[in-house]
Amino acid sequence: MDCHGSSFSSFKSYFHALSDTPRRFLRRAGSVSTTFEETSRLRSRSGVDMRKNLRWYDLICFGIGGMVGAGVFVTSGTASHDKAGPAVILSYAIAGLSALLSAFCYTEFAVHMPVAGGAFSYIRVTFGEFTAFLTGANLVMDYVLSNAAAARSFTTYLGTAIGISAESKWRITISSLPKGFNQIDIIAVLIILILTLIICYSTRESSVLNMILTALHILFIVFVIMMGFWKGDTKNFTEPSDPNHPGGFFPFGAPGVFNGASLVYVSYIGYDAVSTLAEEVKNPITDIPIGVSGSVILVTILYCLMAASMSMLLPYDLINPESPFTGAFVGHSNGLKWVTNVIGVGASFGILTSLLVAMLGQARYICVIGRSGVVPVWFAKVHSKTSTPVNASAFLGILTAAIALFTELHVLLNLVSIGTLFVFLMVSNAVIYRRYVSIETTSSWPTLSFLLSFSFTCIMFTLLWWLAPPGKPKGFMLGACSLAAVGLVQLFVYMVPQVRKPDFWGVPLMPWIPSVSIFLNVFLLGNIDKPSYVRFGFFSAVIVLVYVLYSVHASFDGEQEGNLCQKNIEMVKEPIDIENLTPKL
Repeated sequence: MDCHGSSFSSFKSYFHALSDTPRRFLRRAGSVSTTFEETSRLRSRSGVDMRKNLRWYDLICFGIGGMVGAGVFVTSGTASHDKAGPAVILSYAIAGLSALLSAFCYTEFAVHMPVAGGAFSYIRVTFGEFTAFLTGANLVMDYVLSNAAAARSFTTYLGTAIGISAESKWRITISSLPKGFNQIDIIAVLIILILTLIICYSTRESSVLNMILTALHILFIVFVIMMGFWKGDTKNFTEPSDPNHPGGFFPFGAPGVFNGASLVYVSYIGYDAVSTLAEEVKNPITDIPIGVSGSVILVTILYCLMAASMSMLLPYDLINPESPFTGAFVGHSNGLKWVTNVIGVGASFGILTSLLVAMLGQARYICVIGRSGVVPVWFAKVHSKTSTPVNASAFLGILTAAIALFTELHVLLNLVSIGTLFVFLMVSNAVIYRRYVSIETTSSWPTLSFLLSFSFTCIMFTLLWWLAPPGKPKGFMLGACSLAAVGLVQLFVYMVPQVRKPDFWGVPLMPWIPSVSIFLNVFLLGNIDKPSYVRFGFFSAVIVLVYVLYSVHASFDGEQEGNLCQKNIEMVKEPIDIENLTPKL
């Protein structure tokens, strides 16, 4: 029986709604939004529109600021020492290519549907409300936890910059609290609260601050690169310090290069936050492709140069896995220990920029999730004076500060990354689905069958790569999986025609590029550690519980009230084509 009143008006209404949960879940979980609703009807639930004052150069700076944090100063060491050796340069290039392919998928959606919801909105118009909420909420949790970790890292790197031990001088130990949660970091909290005030005040001013901090950070990175090329030696590209260790530019072979790429890919996470700013871009058609793709390309060049600089300073087997750049300069015979202080300053600026961009992104995700009705609409409100989602920004800022106050870095680092890679994977699937399926004219099963079969083949390849023992049987099975994957894509191209071809900007070589992106994201997910999967499973279970106890009923109420003009994925019709929603130049 349909309940036309609010499910939350009384305990009786709520218990009635709970008894109706199975039917409501079946009705709402697969319901999809239309592009028109995302760009107009749902946007109106925020009240005031966000101000359109960003251009392509703002997006490039946001992208660089979001990606180039402190991660490159850490992951490059393990990738070089344990995985790829000097060929870590190619590892960064491969990881950059993977990021660029995923960025193409984000860009197509962002150009034709310039809303603040990013991946949540993209998945909602293709795979439905439940899948979008599951992936979007996991991504927001990744943002919150990684931002808390970054804020605590800022305290550590700031201490390195001025020669002080942050743990002993700036953090307060409370012995009554459990280990891992007993060091109070006031500086991390203050940084998060200050940045929260800035992003609440204005996106334009946030962009200016990001440009200044990013410029300073890039200057320090260029300085480190120049010092490495100046003081380094090219013989370190091929000669290890210990003759018994494998030598040459590829000491661990091609597998080592790809293993290194899977490790350093985390340094590229951050460009997806740029897509959440699409609603505030003056000219999405030209600015978004330049901003997103341009930032990934520039960051890839910087990372490759940094890896080359590091490899020239020391042989790969002498590089410190935990602090490769500081260790390289401290261990250098020419007395370059003072450069470690410069690295500390540069890393501090990098952490601030990545924090700023990530906090902008997480607030806009929650804002659009609020518009959809699956979390309280209070989160969707845009302030009339600042034109920013103040409620979402303040709530997530306070939550992040509370976590950063108590939780130590090693606890947080075991809880991040998988949600972001999972969202990248879903967006790559979504862009193929969007191009080849129109419910009113075509069946979704050929495309869904291809996506499931191709993903299964990628999973098999990944399991064989990471788990099978070396030898000819492994090579044969990997080759068979590769041929099967290529065959599936070619068969899909031959049998299923595209139903949408964007007028302005679309992923080239469809569906090959999104398919390669799917493969690379599945492959990278295979290198995620067990604690991350445990975390993902735990948070996913919590998110499902929230959806069943609250979100599905709020969404159902909204549909009954006429606020959410969505239909079941079996019945949806889009009278307005995605290409016609973008204003003509």
